[in-house]
Parts: sequence; C-alpha cells; structure tokens
Amino acid sequence: MAASELYTKFARVWIPDPEEVWKSAELLKDYKPGDKVLLLRLEEGKDLEYRLDPKTKELPHLRNPDILVGENDLTALSYLHEPAVLHNLRVRFIDSKLIYTYCGIVLVAINPYEQLPIYGEDIINAYSGQNMGDMDPHIFAVAEEAYKQMARDERNQSIIVSGESGAGKTVSAKYAMRYFATVSGSASEANVEEKVLASNPIMESIGNAKTTRNDNSSRFGKYIEIGFDKRYRIIGANMRTYLLEKSRVVFQAEEERNYHIFYQLCASAKLPEFKMLRLGNANSFHYTKQGGSPVIEGVDDTKEMAHTRQACTLLGISESYQMGIFRILAGILHLGNVAFTSRDSDSCTIPPKHEPLSIFSDLMGVDYEEMCHWLCHRKLATATETYIKPISKLQATNARDALAKHIYAKLFSWIVDHVNQALHSAVKQHSFIGVLDIYGFETFEINSFEQFCINYANEKLQQQFNMHVFKLEQEEYMKEQIPWTLIDFYDNQPCINLIESKLGILDLLDEECKMPKGTDDTWAQKLYNTHLNKCALFEKPRLSNKAFIIQHFADKVEYQCEGFLEKNKDTVFEEQIKVLKSSKFKMLPELFQDDEKAISPTSATSSGRTPLTRTPAKPTKGRPGQTAKEHKKTVGHQFRNSLHLLMETLNATTPHYVRCIKPNDFKFPFTFDEKRAVQQLRACGVLETIRISAAGFPSRWTYQEFFSRYRVLMKQKDVLSDRKQTCKNVLEKLILDKDKYQFGKTKIFFRAGQVAYLEKLRADKLRAACIRIQKTIRGWLLRKKYLRMRKAAITVQRHVRGYQARCYAKFLRRTKAATIIQKYWRMYIVRRRYKIRRSATIVLQSYLRGYLARNRYRKMLHEHKAVIIQKWVRGWLARTHYRRSMQAIIYLQCCFRRMMAKRELKKLKIEARSVERYKKLHIGMENKIMQLQRKVDEQNKDYKCLMEKLTNLEGIYTSETEKLRSDLERLQLSEEEAKIATGRVLSLQEEIAKLRKDLEQTQSEKKSIEERADRYKQETEQLVSSLKEENTLLKQEKETLNHLIVEQAKEMTETMEKKLVEETKQLELDLNDERLRYQNLLNEFSRLEERYDDLKEEMTLMVNVPKPGHKRTDSTHSSNESEYTFSSEIAETEDMPLRTEEPSEKKVPLDMSLFLKLQKRVTELEQEKQVMQDELDRKEEQVLRSKAKEEERPQIRGAELEYESLKRQELESENKKLKNELNELRKALSEKSAPEVTAPGAPAYRVLMEQLTSVSEELDVRKEEVLILRSQLVSQKEAIQPKDDKNTMTDSTILLEDVQKMKDKGEIAQAYIGLKETNRLLESQLQSQKRSHENEAEALRGEIQSLKEENNRQQQLLAQNLQLPPEARIEASLQHEITRLTNENLDLMEQLEKQDKTVRKLKKQLKVFAKKIGELEVGQMENISPGQIIDEPIRPVSIPRKEKDFQGMLEYKKEDEQKLVKNLILELKPRGVAVNLIPGLPAYILFMCVRHADYLNDDQKVRSLLTSTINSIKKVLKKRGDDFETVSFWLSNTCRFLHCLKQYSGEEGFMKHNTSRQNEHCLTNFDLAEYRQVLSDLAIQIYQQLVRVLENILQPMIVSGMLEHETIQGVSGVKPTGLRKRTSSIADEGTYTLDSILRQLNSFHSVLCQHGMDPELIKQVVKQMFYIVGAVTLNNLLLRKDMCSWSKGMQIRYNVSQLEEWLRDKNLMNSGAKETLEPLIQAAQLLQVKKKTDDDAEAICSMCSALTTAQIVKVLNLYTPVNEFEERVSVSFIRTIQMRLRDRKDSPQLLMDAKHIFPVTFPFNPSSLALETIQIPASLGLGFISRV
Repeated sequence: MAASELYTKFARVWIPDPEEVWKSAELLKDYKPGDKVLLLRLEEGKDLEYRLDPKTKELPHLRNPDILVGENDLTALSYLHEPAVLHNLRVRFIDSKLIYTYCGIVLVAINPYEQLPIYGEDIINAYSGQNMGDMDPHIFAVAEEAYKQMARDERNQSIIVSGESGAGKTVSAKYAMRYFATVSGSASEANVEEKVLASNPIMESIGNAKTTRNDNSSRFGKYIEIGFDKRYRIIGANMRTYLLEKSRVVFQAEEERNYHIFYQLCASAKLPEFKMLRLGNANSFHYTKQGGSPVIEGVDDTKEMAHTRQACTLLGISESYQMGIFRILAGILHLGNVAFTSRDSDSCTIPPKHEPLSIFSDLMGVDYEEMCHWLCHRKLATATETYIKPISKLQATNARDALAKHIYAKLFSWIVDHVNQALHSAVKQHSFIGVLDIYGFETFEINSFEQFCINYANEKLQQQFNMHVFKLEQEEYMKEQIPWTLIDFYDNQPCINLIESKLGILDLLDEECKMPKGTDDTWAQKLYNTHLNKCALFEKPRLSNKAFIIQHFADKVEYQCEGFLEKNKDTVFEEQIKVLKSSKFKMLPELFQDDEKAISPTSATSSGRTPLTRTPAKPTKGRPGQTAKEHKKTVGHQFRNSLHLLMETLNATTPHYVRCIKPNDFKFPFTFDEKRAVQQLRACGVLETIRISAAGFPSRWTYQEFFSRYRVLMKQKDVLSDRKQTCKNVLEKLILDKDKYQFGKTKIFFRAGQVAYLEKLRADKLRAACIRIQKTIRGWLLRKKYLRMRKAAITVQRHVRGYQARCYAKFLRRTKAATIIQKYWRMYIVRRRYKIRRSATIVLQSYLRGYLARNRYRKMLHEHKAVIIQKWVRGWLARTHYRRSMQAIIYLQCCFRRMMAKRELKKLKIEARSVERYKKLHIGMENKIMQLQRKVDEQNKDYKCLMEKLTNLEGIYTSETEKLRSDLERLQLSEEEAKIATGRVLSLQEEIAKLRKDLEQTQSEKKSIEERADRYKQETEQLVSSLKEENTLLKQEKETLNHLIVEQAKEMTETMEKKLVEETKQLELDLNDERLRYQNLLNEFSRLEERYDDLKEEMTLMVNVPKPGHKRTDSTHSSNESEYTFSSEIAETEDMPLRTEEPSEKKVPLDMSLFLKLQKRVTELEQEKQVMQDELDRKEEQVLRSKAKEEERPQIRGAELEYESLKRQELESENKKLKNELNELRKALSEKSAPEVTAPGAPAYRVLMEQLTSVSEELDVRKEEVLILRSQLVSQKEAIQPKDDKNTMTDSTILLEDVQKMKDKGEIAQAYIGLKETNRLLESQLQSQKRSHENEAEALRGEIQSLKEENNRQQQLLAQNLQLPPEARIEASLQHEITRLTNENLDLMEQLEKQDKTVRKLKKQLKVFAKKIGELEVGQMENISPGQIIDEPIRPVSIPRKEKDFQGMLEYKKEDEQKLVKNLILELKPRGVAVNLIPGLPAYILFMCVRHADYLNDDQKVRSLLTSTINSIKKVLKKRGDDFETVSFWLSNTCRFLHCLKQYSGEEGFMKHNTSRQNEHCLTNFDLAEYRQVLSDLAIQIYQQLVRVLENILQPMIVSGMLEHETIQGVSGVKPTGLRKRTSSIADEGTYTLDSILRQLNSFHSVLCQHGMDPELIKQVVKQMFYIVGAVTLNNLLLRKDMCSWSKGMQIRYNVSQLEEWLRDKNLMNSGAKETLEPLIQAAQLLQVKKKTDDDAEAICSMCSALTTAQIVKVLNLYTPVNEFEERVSVSFIRTIQMRLRDRKDSPQLLMDAKHIFPVTFPFNPSSLALETIQIPASLGLGFISRV
C-alpha cells in the first residue's frame, strides 16, 4: 500500500512548531497526489492550511494509533520518526510516570528530579533472572541482561551511561553497580560488593560538584570494571578516570560550587580532630565562595562528611591517611587565600607573616620562607646559565592557582589508586562488567578545551554505537534469512579524522604547544590554513578570528581558541613542586613520586595480593604522567591515548547503552521540555537508532503473534493448520506491494507504516462488527423497552382503576363506620355518666357502712375483753374458794379417820391378846392372804394408773397455775396502767383547757395566715407554672442529654470495641512480627551454621588432602557390611549362592539380612541339638552301667527310656525337615521370584516374610519342646542311676530311694502314663504342624506362580497403555492400579484372617502344653524330699515363654546408636516409607528409644540419642535440601517427634486426650522441655527450607501460568512489540500453564498428606504457597505494562477462581490462603472497573483495601488498552485517586515481599496410635533393636 493512501480524512499527522517542536493535527479532507496544501485542524480546534515543500514535496509525519502510544519500546511504533518518539516519551513520562523506555538496544532514562520507590531490593529481586523484554524498562533490566550474557556467553560486558550534566548518569551507574552487588554477592567474606558501593561516596565527594544544571554533577569520567570469578560472584573492581575538571578547584561560575569535599570539610570544622586544620566558614575561602552558593538545598554537608569518612574506613584507608587527605585539602583552601602585592609591573611580594601562607606551610610541612620566595619568583634556565626572575602579580596568582590544581589532581589520582587497591582481589578474575559513566555531548555559549575533549569522546562513542547497532541489524536479518540490503547511516569517521588524524586539530595543538612563542591566535591561523575549505566539517565564524566551528554528529559547535594552549600544556613551576617534595609531611611527597610506588594504607605487605592484570590508566588533567618523559605529554595527547584504550576495552566487550535525558533546565519534577528533550535525543544517538531501524523493516512479528492479532481479518477458509502459510496467504491479500514485508524463518518483517495500516484494517473490521452488534443490541433493547413500557402502562391502568374502586369502597366503609362510631360514642357518654354516679354512690355507702361497722366492732371488742376479764377473775375466785373448801373437808376427814383408826386399833390389840381369837382368825388366813395378795396387786395397778393420772393432773395444774399467774401479773400491770391512765386523764383535761385557749388564738392567727396563704398560693402557683415550664425545658434538655449520653456511650462502646479489636489485631501482629523475627533469626542462624560447617569441611579438605591412589572408605559403609556378616562353625553348601549374590544390585539387603538371621538361628538350634544329643548319649551310658549293677530294677524303665529316646529322635527329624523346608522357601524366594515381586513393598514379599516369621517362631517352639523333654529325661535317668560309694550321699542314691518309694506307692505307673500322654500329644502336634507347613509351602509356590502371571499381565497392560493418548493412558493406568490394589487388599485381608486363626490356635495349644508340663513338674517335685532338693545341683531348664504385654519401648545398645541413626535417618528413603509404612514411623521409633533410655534413667543415652537425631536430620536436609519429599518427610517426622515428647511428657495440659494406657507410657525421669524447644526451632528451620523449595519449584511457573498463558482463549489480544521481544503469551510446548500450577499444587498436597503432616501445618504451607503465587503475580503485573489491560484482568480473575476451586476440593478454604490472593484479586478488579467519574474513584478506593496507594496508582498508570475501543486512564482521574487516598496510612513500598515467610506455629496434635501396637518392619534394617 502506498504511503500517500494513508492521508485520508480524519488521519492525524505531526507538523513542525517553533514552540512545541511538533504539533498534532487532523486532516479535514483526503490528500490527492499533486495537492500543494493540506487542510488541517489542530487539537485546540483551529483550522490551518499546511503548505508542502515544493522541492521535496514531503508529507507531514503520520501519527501512530493511540493503541501504540506509550509502548515500552520505541521500535514497536509503526511510524518511527522524531515526533512519534518524542510524543511516546512524553506520554510515558508525564502521564504514566515512567522514566525508562527502550529504544531498540538503548535504554532511555529521563531524570524525574524526584525520589521514586523503584530501586529497592524487592525490585532487584523481581528483575533478577527475568528476560529483558518480559519486564518494564529499567536500569535493573539492562544490568540483568549484562550479567546474564556474561554468564551465558562467557564474554565481558560493558554498560555505557551517557548524557549531559544533570541527566542522571551517575545515579544510573550507581544503581547498576548496586544491582550487581545485590544479585551476585561476593566470593569472599570481605564484602567486596559493599566496598564497590562504598567507592561511590568517596568519588562523588572529590569528583562531583554543584553546577547550574545539576546539584551533583560528575566533573570527570570514569570506567569501573567489576570483576567476577568463575561462579560469577563479585571479587573486586577497578576504576579508570578521565579528564578531571581541575579548573573548578580555583574558579566557579555564578550559582556553582567547588568540589563537595571542600564544603564538607568546612561544615565539619568544629570537630575536635579538625581543629588543627584551622578551617572556618566556606565563605571565608577564596576557592569556595566565588559561586555565591555554598549550600545545596536538602543536603547536609556534615552528614555527607561522615558518610565519606565511613566509606574510606570501609575501603581500608586508615584514620592517619584520612587526616592526611584532609590536611592537603585544607592546605589547598588556605593556599587560595594567599594574597600578592605589586612592587612594580614585573614583580610582586607576599606580606610578611602572611597567615594563610603560614597555615599552608604548617599543614604541608614546608618551609615558609622558601614557599613564599618561589610563589613570587621563577627559575629560568638557558644553555649557559640559570637565573631567578621575579614575576608579576597576575603571573603569581596564576602560578598559585596552577599549584593548587596540580596538588588536587595528584591527590585525586592518589585516592583513585588506593580505592583500586582496596577493591582489588587476590582471586583470579574470570570476567568483568564495565560501567562507563561519561559526560554527554555538550554545547554552551562559550565552548573551550574541556567541551572539545568531551565532544571528541562522544564522537568516538557514537561511532562505536552506530557500528554495534548496524551489526545487530545485520545479524537479525541473516538469522531470519532475509536478503540483506546495505542501509545508509551516518558515519562520523570524517569528524574523528578531523580531530585526531595527522595534522588534525589535536596534532596542530600539540605542535603549537612545543613552539617557544606559540599562542592561541597563531594556532587558530594554522587551523584555518590547514582545514578551512578543505574539510566540510570545519568552518570559520564570520565575525571572529579566534574561534572555529566543527560539525559534530549532533550539532554544530563553535569553540573559542582562547586558553586552549594553556590548558593543553597544564604547566606548573618545578621549583614549587620541589618545595612540596621536600615536605616533612610524609604523605605529600608520596603524591609526587614519579617512579616509586606509593605506600598502601589498605593492606600490609604480607597480604599476599597479586598485582592487577591490567595497569589502570590515569589520563586525568591533573596527573599528566608518571615519568619525566610523560611530563612533556600534553593533556590532549594523554586524553587521546586513554580514549583509544577505552575504545579497545569497549570493542572487546558486549556493550549495553543507557542514554540519560534531562527533561528541563529548572530541575522541576516530572516536567517535560520538548525542545531540550529533542536536542538531547539528537545528541545521544537515539534518533539515529530509530533512523537505522526505520530504514529497513522495523516492525517484526512472530507468525503466532501475527495470527493471534489479525485473526479477525481472516475468513474461516483462510485458516490452515500451518500458521506460517496462513499468514503468508493473508498478507498477500491485504498488502499488495510485496516490498513492504518479508517472511523470515520465525518472523514477519514489515516496513514502516505497514503495521499501522494493518491496525487500521483491523480497527475498521472491528468497528463494522461493533456497529452490527450495536444495531442488533439497540433494536433488541428498544423492543424490550417498548414491551416493558406497554406492560407497565397496562399495569398502571390496572392499579389506577383498582385504586379508584378501593377509594369508593373506602368512602362507603367510612360513612357506615361514622354512623356506628356516633352510636357507640353517644352510648358511651351516657353509660360513662351513669357509671360515675353509681361509683360515687357506692363509695359513699362504703365509707358510711365502714364507719358503722368499725364502731360496732370497737364496741364488741370492748365487751369481749370485759367478758374475758370477768371470766378469768370469776374463775380464779371460784377456784380459790374451791381449794379452801377442799382443804377444810380433807382436814376434817383426816381427823375423823384418825379417830376411827385409833378405836379400831384398840379393838385389835384386845383381840390379839386372845389366843382363841387368833386361832379363829388363823383358820381362813391363807385364803384371805391370797385374796389380799390379789387385792394388793389390783390396788398396785390402780395406784399406778392413779399416779399417772395424778402426774398428768399435776402437769395440767402446773400449766394452769402458770397461766393464772401470768394473767394475774398482766392484770396487776393493767391495774397499774389504769391508775397511770387516770392520772394522765387529769393532766389531759388540764391540757385540753390550755389547748382551747390556744385554739382560740390559733383561729385568729389562722385567719391572718389564710389571708397570707392565699397570697402565697397565688405567688406559688405562678412560681409553679414558671417552674413547670422550666422543668419541661429541663426535661427536654435532660432527654436530649440522655440521648446524647446514650449515643456517646454507644459511640464510646463502639470505639472501645474497635480499639479493643484493633489492639487485639495489633497484639496479634506484634506477636506474628516477634515470631517472624525469631524465625528469621533462626533462619540466619541456620545459614551461618551451614556456612560454618562448609568452612569446616573446606578446612578439613585443605588439611586432610587424600593421597593419590588411596580411596577412603566410609565408616558407615563398613558398619553396614559388618552388620550383615556372621561367623559360624557349620557352613552349609546351600548358603553359598546367597553369599555370592549379596553384592548384586538386584538383591535387597534387607532380604539378605533376614535370611542370614534365620540361617544363623537354625544353625544355633542345630548346635544345641548336637549338645543335647551328646549329653543324652552320656546319660544313657550311665543308665546302662547302673542297670548292670542293679539286677532287681524292672525292665520296664529301660523300655520307657528307649521310647523317650525314640520320641526325641523323631522331634529332631521333624526339626530337620522344618529347616529344610525353610531353606527351600528361601531359595525359592531368592532364585525363582522376579525382582519386582521380592521388592520390600510388594504383596508377595510381605506374605513370604510373615510366613518365614511364623516358621522361625515354630522353630523356637520346637526347640523349647526338645529342651523340656531333655530335662524330663535327665531327671528320670538321674533318679535311676545307682550310687557306688555308700559312705557319701549322692544324687543317684537319693533318686534310687525316691524311685523305690514311688514303686512302693504305685506312683511310677502314674508318672509313666502322664509322660506317655504328653509325648503322644507332642507327636500329634508335630505331625499337624508338618502338614500345615507343607500346605503353606505349597500355597507360597502357588502365590509365586500367580505373581509371575500377574507380572506378565501388568507388562501386557503397560504395553497397551503406551499406545494410548496421554489422557487415556493416565486414566487407564489409574484404573488398573486401583483394581490391582483392591485385589491385593482383599488377598491380604484373607491372609491376615488365616494368620490370626493360626496364631489363636497355636496360643491355645501352647497354653495346654505348658499347663500339662507344669502339672508333671509339680508331681515330680512332690516325690522329692527337701534334703534332695537342697543338695541337688540346679540345671538350666528352658521354660516356654509366656506372652507378655509390649510396653511401647525399644532397647538398643549404645554402640548401635550410629547404626540406628544411619538406618532410620541418613539412609532412609522417604518415598518407600510414605507408601508402605504408617506416617511418622521414624518419629515413633525414636521416641520409643528415648522412652527406654528414660526408663533406665540413663541421661547420657537420652542426650546422645537426641543430639544425634537432630544433627542427622540437619545433615540429611543439607545433603538433600532441595528435594521436596525429603524436606516434607522430615518436617512431618520432626513435628510428630515433638508432639510425642509433649504428649508423653507427663504435663497435664498435654495429657487431656490420652488414653489410660498412653498415660502409663509417659516419661518418668527426665524433663525434655529444652529439647522440645530445640526440636521446635529445628522444625521452624525445616519449614523455612520447605518454603524455599516450594518457591524454587513454583517460581518458574507462576508468571507464565498466571499472567502469560491465555486460559480463556481469544480474550487477550497481542500488541505489536519492539526489538526487546517479550515472552509470548501463546502457549507453546514446554511453557507452563495454569494446569501446570494446579498439578504441582496437587503433587505438593498429596506428598504432605502421605507423610502424615498435621492438617494445621498443611494449611500454613498452602497459605504460604498461595501467598507466593499472589505476590509474584502481582509484582510482575506491577512491572509489566503489557499485562495491565481489561482482558488480562479477566484472565487473572479466572485463574484465581481456579485456585479457589482447588482450595474447595481440598477443604482448605479456612486456611487463610484465599485472603493472601486478595491483593491480586483487587488488582484484577481494578483493571476491569470503570475509571472515569468521581463515583468510580470512590468505588475504587473502597474496593482496593488490600492494595497500597502506590500499587493502585501504578496499576492505573500502567493500564494499557489492547483495542481502540478501550480508553486510557486520564491524569486527572489518577490525581483524584491520589487525593482520596492521601490519608491512608500504608507502606510506600511498591512491590510485595515475595520472600516473606509467615511465622509458623505447630499446634499440639496428639496421636491416637498406641505405642505398643507399632510393629517395626524388617525393611528398615533395625534388627538390633529389641522390643521391651
């Protein structure tokens, strides 16, 4: 497509403008070829006719589409020209606050004149390891690219930082060096990176000064080489300096300053150590007051002096040397104050005892008179004689200034030398990165020798830059196999030749300097004669004969010849130098040493440092040379040589370019001056780069990116499977001119403007589609709106009609209701009146009736009380009269009866004297006595009843008496009260009389009081009314106050609650911070500990260097070998194959150990059997001898013994058979089984091991049975043996007698029968065991065969699965694995049930057998006398072991501790343990070992075991610390071990969830709380290591999976990219996707669960993982402008939702992981919400609570539309957001700390697993441990 076709109506163009450089305008009509005028409309609305140049007919530059404006790389612009570059930089700098922009290989850095938070360590970490095009432009990206290329290409690198004064060159170079120091670290402990950074404040203080353009302007150029070793760590640095501006020492222009160090000295003059320098204010010295601006705003020279001294100390410059430097600098200041007085025109003198010169002489240690003399005189030498000539005042002043400049230049060079020595390293340098901080192109109103040298250097650098850019372009074209056409670019070699060639400007200058009477004028004439009209680049000004003009690459510069010769010569009087060399101050002569090397203040001679590989050149003005010959070299010559050396260095490295731009001359922050920017862009070569790129094919797209972007321009039939061919076909249709594009191998190359044309076609297509969509949507919306309105109208009508009907019905209801209300109201009034009257009548009646009733009641009460009194009085009188009468009657009766009794007595006495009477009476006396006796009894009974009655009556009488007495007393009291009342009545009558008198007075007074009361009442009523009103007001106030109090109370309560919540949160944060600090300290401690161990190992390796040819064997290896070896006297041939196969790699050592142990046990059993056989034979011989002597012994006993011997032989044969079967099983397992079947985790292996274990137990049982039989036989044989010696009592005689007794008693037969039955029982058991073992062996063979078949079937299934696609393959393999595991589980369950039945059966049999044996032993013991028992020698008898409860302890020998640690920790494979064994088994085993040591009260064993365990875990983690499974496994086991120590510690807080059995297992002797803390710290370290492993695994996946990969295809659009290609967001093979992250998370979670990690700890790990994902994603989003778009926000939110779904699937939503993603979620929402109005700003401020203000503003600044339909965020909206968020107190940090680790806690999690149930598998190789 022709370029002219793009100039259509509404096309936007750039036109030149004298003020703004370029202005934007819009075409009002289409351009047609031949038109001379373009009708334009400016942005402010003004119409303009733009006339085309009639000669060139060049059309104005076209504007890029808005979508391309603000790109990271200027080469991504479709139209590459000056206005496009300027506009793009302005938009990025002003609108987006972005100071860095790529321009091809150049980084353009604009000085913001403001501190930006983009240089922190978090930003460095974010850029570390990233590709240069993946992140937003930054100086760190350039530094990372240089560092990466140095490591990848093994080639030295250079970073060339250029720009004019004040553009920020020094700061950029400083940040680049900081990046290298932070990323690489140092190779030694000398902190070389800190020394490299510490050189900056020193060099700034002595080489930087304030100028009108910059407060910290570098007045020299420097090239710093940062050296790296083979591991690319900083080992040292070297600095070269160029062209120090010495003239600034003696002269400063207005508003400028001398070098910073002078002002720092003056500001610190009051320090005690500086008193000797005799300094004062800067305005008191001639050399510091000329500029009139001694203070820089915002800079404290005192603090800067402290920083300078601190840097000197860090670089090893001692205090004495520092004071020497300050003495020299102070001497320079005092020298400037030396004043001269003229004698005549040709001579001058110094005043006597001149104080400044005196101070200078004292500080410099020189003679005052000598210095005074040579300041005013000079020595002239001729061929014949030498004479001294006085000099004029002007010459003396110039000589003084020359001396000051010379001293400062020498001091500057000395400091640079010693800085280099401090930065030098003894380690050999492998590579380096050079940072060149050099002045940019300069042009002023008056340009002198300094500007000439600076521009000469820039010409050389620009030439090197052009060649490098040209070379890169050529390489790119060649790589893509595109025809290379020579591009014409500006070559500044003619300008360089003009300056440095033979008879060039420098040559003529040096020649003129050698002439005796050479002047600036003669030199100018030579220039005119040589170059004028001969070189097109050299011109002569019209109005001057002392100047010349050179056409540089950037601009024409006019140089004034005045001063060129003097500055080039740089002369100083030799006599003055000799005076200084003779100084007593040792440091001063050192500065002027020509051949001798200066003394180093940084190191002694014994440091062993090697000299630098390259001697640094010092081509500064102030240091013209080292030898006498070099004294004759001019400054220009030296500068040319050093520049050639610099160019050689740069050409030998890979250059990286940073161009610094000064946006304005007033140092205003974020202010862009277009004129100044264009000047610098032209001067620094950025536009030349653009021109070279634009000359070829500047726009480059990969085929995939082109297809993704312009898919909308293709039809369905155009899309082929081959993306490359599809792109070719489409381009041929869209762009007819084939010269406008080229197809490379991987990219499509476009000419300038073609991408804009494609963007226009794409926008038109999308616009048409949008119009169609809008048309359809608007029609649908209007139809929907009409239907909604119609429906609404019908609804309104219906509701209105219903409302009217309801109103009429309401009126009727109200009318009827009013009638009813009136009726009831009238009835109510009448009824209420009646009720009032009735209630009044009832009240009156009630009061009257009450009054009458009360009177009647009082009367009745009086009468009742009188009656009672009368009743009691009359009763008392009656009883008194009755008692008196009764007493009289009784007395009379007594007297009468006494008289009658006396008479009767007399009669009886008379009768008694008569015997006959007595006899008569005696006749019936007995009967009468009996009768009388009965009567007496009856009377006694009656008496008792009467006595009871009497007693009752007395009680009643007594109570009545008491009552009467009380009544009497009450009556007496009442009588007295009556008397008193009578007296009172009299007194009351008298008082009544008085009261009547008083009443009369009172009534009179009452009248007067009533009158007063009426008046008072009226007043009171008025007062009450006023008080009521006041009371009402007070009540209202009270209510308002109460309301306010309630509200304030609520507010206070709420505020208190909020404060409480905030304080609680703050306390939690403080706790987390404290925990985090503690854990960080632990992390640092572990790092230092590892460093210490590494250094120890290195020292050990250095000390114990192994001799060649000798290979050291690991001690653990030898212990492993010795563990499985054994010695045996009996070696069988069948064991040999096993021993020969032991070293084989296919064999499992655990299997071999088990078989060897079984073999050893069988061998020991055979040995015991052999011993038993020998002893039995000997006993039989003794029995035969005893038979020969004892003829009377019955023959039956011999038969029984023979029978018992036969049974013993049968048992031995059975044992041999069992042993053979065992060996057969072993051989079958070792020889016939497949390797995978015999693997430790295989089902067949477990079954066989169980069978072998049961066989070994059966062998033990048989062994014990044989021992029992042997003991029985021995006891019987000893009982039969005769005794030869009759004089002594022996066992034989005792037994013989006992046998005789038994025979006598008939007990021998019973014993024989019992023993016989026992033997039969044993025989039957052995037969049944034999059959069972044969069956088991057969079953094992069948099992092996089935396993072989299963193996073949699995191999067939595997072969079939390999032919399936990946998804089907995974599903099929999972299905097969599930089926296999299910079958194995069923088989194992059946086998377990069978084994349980067998064990129960055997236990029963053993119990029966033990019981019968016990009965037999008891029977035998009863038949032995006590004396026999005492004298009989005790023989060891093996008794069957009873099953006892396992106590949950493990015992091991102390010498086996290392073996335990080795097998259980060092050589344990986590994967096998996690799959086959219970989680945390190593922790349980270790704790059970600790329990046994605690049980033994062996503190040394406990301490040794715990220490070995902790150290071994650390060793494992150090060795395999990057393996996630290993770290996770040991974190889980360490936590479990810690929980076990807590659970069984015996503390009540940890025993709540224990069972009673678990409480019995608690530790009893030791308190291991300190070790719990150590284990907790170890767990924290392991957790931090786990997090680091997680981070290292997840880090490469996060950015690709969360940001770059398009999970929702087609949403994101690919924008054009520049030379710095970003990572493609199209998912290629090998790139990470979101599924990759989810799979990795699943893998992590499954491993954590397999290892039995605590659920709470898993939640913390997941939270940390999600924090890493969110932080890394957000950080990259904040540093990548291409990711900040609406579509990318949708992608991020979808990805986050997938992560949340993963959390739900794993039941981890309450882990806090989702909250860590909140900043990322809010950033994604921020990309999608509207960003226009104030309401949108308010919504954003309330929504983005988890983001900081800096992050919100950064996202808004970076927001980039992907399509033209999106809009950028306006600057005013961003400012609104900033205003609303200005009160928010949050961190100013931009990036999240991705390295942050949340403090971890280990909540106590007791185990329900009982220790006594834990089985130790043989696969762990812990056979030396025994259960207790």
